Amino acid sequence: MGRRILVQRKGRGTTQWRSPSHKKIAPARHPKWAPEKTYTGKVTNLLHEAGRGAPLAEVRYENEARIHYMIAPEGIMIGQAVECGEDATLQNGNTLMLQHIPEGTPVYNIEGSPGDGGKYVRASGLTATIVSIDPTKAMVRLPSGHQKSFSPKCRATIGIVAGGGRTEKPFLKAGAVWHHTRGKARKWPVVRGAAMNACSHPHGGGSHQSPGRPTTVSRNAPPGRKVGNIAARRTGRKK
Repeated sequence: MGRRILVQRKGRGTTQWRSPSHKKIAPARHPKWAPEKTYTGKVTNLLHEAGRGAPLAEVRYENEARIHYMIAPEGIMIGQAVECGEDATLQNGNTLMLQHIPEGTPVYNIEGSPGDGGKYVRASGLTATIVSIDPTKAMVRLPSGHQKSFSPKCRATIGIVAGGGRTEKPFLKAGAVWHHTRGKARKWPVVRGAAMNACSHPHGGGSHQSPGRPTTVSRNAPPGRKVGNIAARRTGRKK
């Protein structure tokens, strides 16, 4: 009988490991729009979504029956007007193409390619800065400090993602961590393999807690053995 280790149970894909999609509200994407038009809407509600650190803003655009959701920027309020389009004004919460946003402006939810709805800088408290813009590319400094080039026609929202400082608050008790990981479909707590019995994990057993063998395994290792540093190029401290 083989070991029923964590990675094997995850691979079965039962309800314990599936993302709780019934707790989700909606994807937070830039609305699909005609580039030559500017859409004006109003923030009707601010919502919390399980597993998402930043709050969501519910937006109703004029002449649009569908409700849109955006990642809320810092300082936004219910009843505030927001714009999305080429002629949108440069104010907090409005969405424009990068080519229409001045250099040095803080932005978030940047599209990776024009029209994809937003891929970059979406976590709570983050913001990116436009470094330079020319007809072929827009250079943006991401929160990591890395500078990345985007198409000038990619859209971004002006401002800073709300919810900054969230990670600085301590959990204080185990139950808070359990509910936090529950919303993200993660397993918690996770027991170290070296602390298990030999029948429960490849690193288990022995007279003291140690793996007892190299922890680097092949990419093609069977599921019962595939634990530790999987297909690692190198291990240990760099000299």
